[in-house]
Amino acid sequence: VQLQASGGGLVQAGGSLRLSCAAAGLTFGSYGMGWFRQAPGKEREFVAAVSWSGGSTRYADSVKGRFTISRDNAKNTMYLQMDSLRPEDTAVYYCAASGKALTVVPTAYYYWGQGTLVTVSS
Repeated sequence: VQLQASGGGLVQAGGSLRLSCAAAGLTFGSYGMGWFRQAPGKEREFVAAVSWSGGSTRYADSVKGRFTISRDNAKNTMYLQMDSLRPEDTAVYYCAASGKALTVVPTAYYYWGQGTLVTVSS
């Protein structure tokens, strides 16, 4: 199983980025998917999750209204559209796959990508 996160980079506050997570080696549509992030010196935290079909989503309060999670099961890919970015969004973003849908608990995720760095300058 391989999850490949991409799309990170340096952006000014107020800007946008779109992260992608390409999956291989698993039946993608059978897994709930999620995004987590970890800032330097901080614990890994939940960002967003999407159900198997993409019909249901869940967000951390800190990103609600600014980030949008989606998935394309035909392409085995999940996305995170990040708008109105803030300096506090700076972190390594990880995608993960779970047997449960919409869970915020990292230990419920079986597979993890390598992470992509997002840096938001003020």
